[in-house]
Amino acid sequence: MSALQDSGKAKGIKLAFDTEQCILNYMPAPASILKDTFGYDAFRPLQREVIENVLAGRDTLAIMPTGGGKSLCYQIPALLLDGLTVVVSPLIALMKDQVEQLRANGVPAVVLNSSLSPSDYQKNMDSVRDGSAKLLYVAPETLLTGRIFSLLSQTKLALLTIDEAHCISEWGHDFRPEYRQLVDVRQRYPDATCLALTATATPRVRADIKSSLKFSQSNEFVASFDRENLYVEVAPKRDGMGQIARFLEKRKEQSGIVYCFSRRQVDELAAYLELQGFSVRPYHAGLETAVRKANQEAFIRDDVQIIVATIAFGMGINKPNVRFVVHYDLPKSIEGYYQEIGRAGRDGLPAHCLLLYSYSDVAKLRYFINQKEGDERRVASRHLDAIVRYAEDETNCRRKPLLAYFGETYAAENCGNCDNCTADPAELTDITIPAQKFLSCVKRTGERFGAGHVTAVLRGSKNERVLRLGHDKLSTYGIGEELTQKQWMHLSRQLVQMGYLHQDGEYRTLSLTPKAIGALKDRAPIMGRLEAAETRPGKARARRIELDYDRALFAILRKKRKALADKAGVPPYVIFSDRTLVEMSAYFPQSSASLLKMSGVGQVKLRQYGEAFLGAIKAYCEEKGLQEKYKESRRGKSDANRRYMLVGEAYNAGESIQSLRERYQVKTGTILDHLARFVAAGNPLRNSDDLQSQTSLSPQQQKAAMQAFEELGTIYLRPVFEKLNGEISYDDLKIIRLIVLSRQE
Repeated sequence: MSALQDSGKAKGIKLAFDTEQCILNYMPAPASILKDTFGYDAFRPLQREVIENVLAGRDTLAIMPTGGGKSLCYQIPALLLDGLTVVVSPLIALMKDQVEQLRANGVPAVVLNSSLSPSDYQKNMDSVRDGSAKLLYVAPETLLTGRIFSLLSQTKLALLTIDEAHCISEWGHDFRPEYRQLVDVRQRYPDATCLALTATATPRVRADIKSSLKFSQSNEFVASFDRENLYVEVAPKRDGMGQIARFLEKRKEQSGIVYCFSRRQVDELAAYLELQGFSVRPYHAGLETAVRKANQEAFIRDDVQIIVATIAFGMGINKPNVRFVVHYDLPKSIEGYYQEIGRAGRDGLPAHCLLLYSYSDVAKLRYFINQKEGDERRVASRHLDAIVRYAEDETNCRRKPLLAYFGETYAAENCGNCDNCTADPAELTDITIPAQKFLSCVKRTGERFGAGHVTAVLRGSKNERVLRLGHDKLSTYGIGEELTQKQWMHLSRQLVQMGYLHQDGEYRTLSLTPKAIGALKDRAPIMGRLEAAETRPGKARARRIELDYDRALFAILRKKRKALADKAGVPPYVIFSDRTLVEMSAYFPQSSASLLKMSGVGQVKLRQYGEAFLGAIKAYCEEKGLQEKYKESRRGKSDANRRYMLVGEAYNAGESIQSLRERYQVKTGTILDHLARFVAAGNPLRNSDDLQSQTSLSPQQQKAAMQAFEELGTIYLRPVFEKLNGEISYDDLKIIRLIVLSRQE
């Protein structure tokens, strides 16, 4: 009898399995929901992998950059899983944004927080209780109440999503005690899959999150931290308010955020910009709640173009069309800086990130850090050191240190989208004598002081400290009067970056490295820059939008979007993003089928807004005599659409480098970079004989450069430039590199 029971049990298990398999076979694929519900053709990097891992019931940690599509990693599973998805989010504004956008796409989502009226709160609770809501957004302190625990006990919790998960870790830059308590919630619902998401987590923070939530080590997905569409720039702050006004003058009608260190600075800058005629509002914790909320809403709804704010603004603000983020003051850490610039260009279109840097900002932050004690002081000091090194680096690609901070290696030599990579190569001069003076003074003062004191000794200062220590008796006292304090400080920072000086401790003490000792002993030449950091000429603006679209139609569609948004009481981007309007203005869709091909247009939005936008597009095209353009699916997109491929093919067809430079309105070096990528991708360069005529180098110089490339490889130019003592320009080196590459085919 037991055998029969076992057999029946086995058949029952098999039947259940077959039924489950049958359901899975008919379950909509994540890709179908991506297109039909959200209107996107293809997943962003790691989205598919994270979604599949969650659907398989595995706890998951996903690290994705701001604007990298974290939300879809739980929104799509929420529509496929049997049960409720709870999303823990830190700010009310974020929840409101997400729920509005989900409802616009036809997704049943609700929020429970203090902003709701009692009747709306009860209504949303009822929709969770009866199963009509698939997503519930709550703040951590709301989730931790008995009322919500009681509600969740009456439904099936399928997925617990913790957004901004770095707040769990005490090593995170924004640690929150209430987030730490989510560990207990995790244990309360052991059958629910847990997904932790964040955009800013160092390897140490990631390990702490997994350890706290009891995640296995294998289910971690780390996307690239590189936001390719962001042009990153650091400029010396000289005339701060004037610089901001000039920057904004070139970006009329664009939406952006300006971050300041203090509330007073926010108020002063916002008032100044308003007097200059800009559409601007302030935002900081000192404003009345109603005023702060109204200013934020005005910015989100495009009623105001610019928000001037402290860092209290922006966390979780899902406004995709922010075209610029400016830091008027130096951020406290790279994590904070990365998170704040990540609020720009979330729609994937080009955006500009400008940091104004002055050493007085460093001194101000250092003062506040010195008020702290113990570990808190040391951690804050390390954070500041990292952002200072980043800001003061005038030669290396900005992305290298930024990504390295989060444990990622950026392999390319030139990103083509930061100030250092798009600037003309800095002319190096012989700074041997002033460098030797500075290094000698560091040695003479006992390697116990920072750059400020060493500079004071060099310039013959009679300040109390110099005299009290007897440093006016040193042989290096007063031997550096030919340079200003600013020039000496700039030189000292170069020597640290070049590896001649080591800087350590809370007081930024300088000491000589073996490299410096060798340079002093052998009187080896040192090449660098003497002048203080100036805004270098030739800095290119952010890369242009590759898609050529009709600006007049784009303006018409923006007005249409604003009118529909105001009528519905939602922000404009809830209707359609700027990227969607750009595509409409580029391809002129004339039918529902064509409109569905536009990024961000799904079935629900097609039904709601398709007729209105198609009407506007058709009317414009009829007036201008324009025809619809065919748009290929992104899934079939090939390298042929990339700029370097277009440049390479045009060059092979006989077009000159000069002609290509004028056509794309870029520098010669940029065209040469495109051709190098073209060859590196395995394409022949048929017009290579023309390259020889592009350089004025002598045969001996050409031979020396070719030998250097053969010895050091063709990937990086700087080692070759340095091996040749800087005697051959970067543009000439790029030509020689192309000749070498074309001969290797």
